[in-house]
Amino acid sequence: MRSHHSHSGDYILHAKDHLDDIVKEAIARGFKSYCLTEHIPRNNLADLYPEEKHLQISDLESNFDKFYHHARHLQSQYADQITLLVGCETDYIRPDFKSLIANLRSKYYFDMFVGSVHHVKEVPIDFDVSTWELAMLKCGAGTPRDLYAAYFDEQYDMIVDLKPPIVGHFDLIRLFSVEDSETTITQWPEVLERVERNLEFIIGYGGLIELNSAAIRKGWSEPYPRADICKMVLEKGGQFCLSDDSHGIAQIGINFHKALKQIEKLGITELSYIDLENGRPVIRREKVATIKTDPFWNQYEKI
Repeated sequence: MRSHHSHSGDYILHAKDHLDDIVKEAIARGFKSYCLTEHIPRNNLADLYPEEKHLQISDLESNFDKFYHHARHLQSQYADQITLLVGCETDYIRPDFKSLIANLRSKYYFDMFVGSVHHVKEVPIDFDVSTWELAMLKCGAGTPRDLYAAYFDEQYDMIVDLKPPIVGHFDLIRLFSVEDSETTITQWPEVLERVERNLEFIIGYGGLIELNSAAIRKGWSEPYPRADICKMVLEKGGQFCLSDDSHGIAQIGINFHKALKQIEKLGITELSYIDLENGRPVIRREKVATIKTDPFWNQYEKI
């Protein structure tokens, strides 16, 4: 089993547990590979979350540097037990993040990274309902469809500028929407157009769409992205990878068994993953039928 997205309490305040312990738990759970993808440091104090208000930008930069070298040490230490890939998860709050991320990539070599959008109009859209609504009010007529359109436009800027190997929680914007359903995207033509444009661009450069099981622990019955978007990915010939987006030991591999049910329901027959070959990243594919034979799944029998 493999996961492409994780965080630890050593390096962000909204996660738990030590990075060493997270790696040990991933090994114990039977993961063959696990990606360590801490959030990049932001470049403006206005971007800090409430629990970070005592920090300076230099603290974020120092913390990320510590993460990178710690992760590289663990990668070497546990190489005979698990393939660890060292990367990051981007934000893309403003266009200046293009140069911010370019500078990070010139300073650090990443095995992979997850490209994500967590803000619209510089306002967080996955922190809580009130900030999601604030972001909505800053978009056009202040409706959910205006917010969705703005989100997918900002996501498009991110994928064009960065071409991330993995696009994280593609439809995160839907998390707090009370009127979202499988028909929402198709009912809003201007949103559908943007979704299809983004998917086609990602597929065009060979990016992977993350099936992110964190959505299930946040109240959804399925991973990000919802089934309607997954069907579009399949129709367009896109590739999926699987992630738990864990923020601590208790979330490692959480709800993968439910994600597997959704994968089978959708008729997804292959999952892709990023592996290392002679120290360099390569994308491989594995049949879902083969993945299902992994003893990894036995741990869910008691759930």
